Amino acid sequence: MKITAQEEYGLRILIRIAGCVDTAGLSIPQLSEMEGLSSHYVAKLTRVLRMGGFINSTPGLKGGYVLARPASEIGIRGVLVALGGVLFSNEFCGEHAGAVRLCTNSVDCSARSLWQMIQFTVDQLLDKITLADLASKDQGNASAVKKLAEVLERVNAPVLSSN
Repeated sequence: MKITAQEEYGLRILIRIAGCVDTAGLSIPQLSEMEGLSSHYVAKLTRVLRMGGFINSTPGLKGGYVLARPASEIGIRGVLVALGGVLFSNEFCGEHAGAVRLCTNSVDCSARSLWQMIQFTVDQLLDKITLADLASKDQGNASAVKKLAEVLERVNAPVLSSN
């Protein structure tokens, strides 16, 4: 499993925009400089984020990008899905069936069960984390890491207690 560059940089750009206090938002050149990315790539990422409904552009010469809704209402799962999709899609087996028409393991596929369980766990975690959690400047990254640890404990608690 890999996090794509588009997911990583897109999320970082969204965190930058969430932390901006200027009502005009952040421009592509500003975001490009802050993240060390080309303006072309930042434009591509902001387009994906805008099309996903996470940011809006502000008009004018000094315009930029602002959040489309409060950071507390933007779930990280939705952001990552818009930027790249899910780790395991139910359509995967149909798209990668190999040389035969039907999957040889379609009745009891342990591998598929594993990927679905991982996807479910990741989705549970990401559904509980908002952009506000990641962009919080109150206590810096320590606050976000603490929140992630608490969420992970809640997600894993039912799994661990069944053993």
